Amino acid sequence: MKSRNIIYITISIICIFAIILGVYYQIFANKVVDKPKNETQQNSIDNDEPVDDPEDLLTEFNKLFTNDFYSQGYSTSGITKMKGLEEKDIICTYFNVQQDKEDEYSVDLKLPVFNIQGQIPSEYNNATQSIFVNKANAIFTGTRKYTVYNVEYVGYLNDNILSLVIKSTLKEGDSAQRIIVQTYNYNIETNKKVTLNEVLEKENIKQKDVNKKIERQVKEAGKQAEEIAEATGQIVYKRDINSAMYITDNVSTFFIGKDGQIYIIYPYGNNNVTSEIDIIKL
Repeated sequence: MKSRNIIYITISIICIFAIILGVYYQIFANKVVDKPKNETQQNSIDNDEPVDDPEDLLTEFNKLFTNDFYSQGYSTSGITKMKGLEEKDIICTYFNVQQDKEDEYSVDLKLPVFNIQGQIPSEYNNATQSIFVNKANAIFTGTRKYTVYNVEYVGYLNDNILSLVIKSTLKEGDSAQRIIVQTYNYNIETNKKVTLNEVLEKENIKQKDVNKKIERQVKEAGKQAEEIAEATGQIVYKRDINSAMYITDNVSTFFIGKDGQIYIIYPYGNNNVTSEIDIIKL
């Protein structure tokens, strides 16, 4: 009799335990618990996925230029601004020029300034004036061909990294249209320039994965360009995929956009008379 009672008790305990496990499974089994990212964990890029369509990326890129700055909720209160611009954002429009002269030029220039005191912001401002304002002045003082010149920008703050992107479009007479893109990335805490590899390290993204994605994306863009050339006879920019410019160590034109989205830009018009641009979105 005593043995029979022990068996009953054992069976009861097993049943209760099974019920508890069943309830636990129903409540918790389908919940995903995010593991904290440790310092050595790295994000990987799936290079087996289809590449992004180059035209779609270019359309998206061109829509970014709103001539505005987006702090995205990050504080800029501790930044010392330039005298006379204390009430402006840390990226703001400084030159706003719209001029049309019949048979000579049409200029729409919206050029920003780094509204931050310091050596690096000052260096950036000198560079933007040299590249963009000096060209506008040259057009105003005399051009032999009817010229259309537009300059626009967008700026973002992501945590402690301030990114500014400036794009100019130039069409002189019968020459091909030329697009120039300049980017500037600045750490508002360390007051230093920021490199792409530093951004990748901060985001725990492997350089080798990015290099593979660059290669795949540029190859696709080159393939599409060649197809256009064959179909239309149009001269297109020929990419050399073996060039050292296509590795992260040598990328200088990049920025961090909305919600931390990383863009790598290859604006071939910076050094050639072309409007072709390759964009890699991480």
